[in-house]
Amino acid sequence: MLDLLPVLGEQVFAERSLNAFMAQGRARCGDVRARITELLTDERHRRGVEAALHPLAGVRLHRPFEVGDYVDFYASENHAANVGRLFRPGGEALMPNWKHLPVGYHGRSGTVVVSGTPVLRPLGQRPGEGAPTFGPSRRLDFEAEVGFVIGAGSTVPIGVGAFADHVFGAFLVNDWSARDIQAWESRPLGPFLGKSFATSISPWIVPLEALEQARTAMPPQDPRPLPYLTGPGNTGFDLALEIRLNGQVVSCPPFSGMYWTPAQMLAHMTVNGARTRTGDFFASGTVSGPVREQRGCLLELSWGGAEPLTLGGSVRSFLEDGDEVVITATAPAADGARIGFGEVTGRILPGPPGRVVGPTRPSAGGPRGLGSRSW
Repeated sequence: MLDLLPVLGEQVFAERSLNAFMAQGRARCGDVRARITELLTDERHRRGVEAALHPLAGVRLHRPFEVGDYVDFYASENHAANVGRLFRPGGEALMPNWKHLPVGYHGRSGTVVVSGTPVLRPLGQRPGEGAPTFGPSRRLDFEAEVGFVIGAGSTVPIGVGAFADHVFGAFLVNDWSARDIQAWESRPLGPFLGKSFATSISPWIVPLEALEQARTAMPPQDPRPLPYLTGPGNTGFDLALEIRLNGQVVSCPPFSGMYWTPAQMLAHMTVNGARTRTGDFFASGTVSGPVREQRGCLLELSWGGAEPLTLGGSVRSFLEDGDEVVITATAPAADGARIGFGEVTGRILPGPPGRVVGPTRPSAGGPRGLGSRSW
């Protein structure tokens, strides 16, 4: 049997996450990728490699890296404009700052979970007649996004031209959203309980080097961004996403149409002196295209509930208990091939009753109460 540790050189490949390997930087990642490609394509290594492979159905996939900080952006003009039209009918679709900077917020890293983890319907305050009500979200939504994880951290701002020196790779994100909780609490501050209950990520990380054939020209930006948001290496990525709800394809958003590029997101995220560490990641925000079949969330697809989707014999404005969302993506590779991103999937389960659970006495089975809620 092929012993991969001596072949690939270091103990980092026996760790429980990719963090130690990602921290070694861009050059090391390129060397390892080249070696793995050789092992998988050179017929001389077939016997040893096959002995080290396991059927996908027979393994359990874990969260690929230990998450540091998590920042979520709002980088699709189509998505931002649709949300603006829904929430501010008759007003400007985009806020005045939107085309001057990549808008974003800091998420909760402690509830980032791997694909396949069930998502409990969250509790919170919702808008009501004259006063808010409390209970499970009635407008639970998915958001199809692309994430980028930091490999080599930095104590200084990262310019757009240094993006590839610090980002290890890309993966899929579902930033679950409780729209009713979000609408009530985001006055005037940003997302809080409406977002922090769960964010699902795919177990596959596609190295940035593997996406060279997917680089594409960015959409025109008017007005011209400030100098720190411009420069060489500032390109988009031609990724084709697909969203399935209960097995039915409901949308195919194109990542190539994002207004703000990943390099610009990272540059803005760090320009104030904010440090980055291995395992920090940022996500693009909902990926949406210009037509309905390319919208990346139910808020847009159902137009706030006014135009429900038909799924077989049922309709959906927002997610119901038992619904399963699967997001996949591919990117162009050399010789006309496509690179797969795997998938990020999650099924909605009923949340706890509409009450706050207080501390209870430990039982023989261990502590209970709030701490018993497992993600």
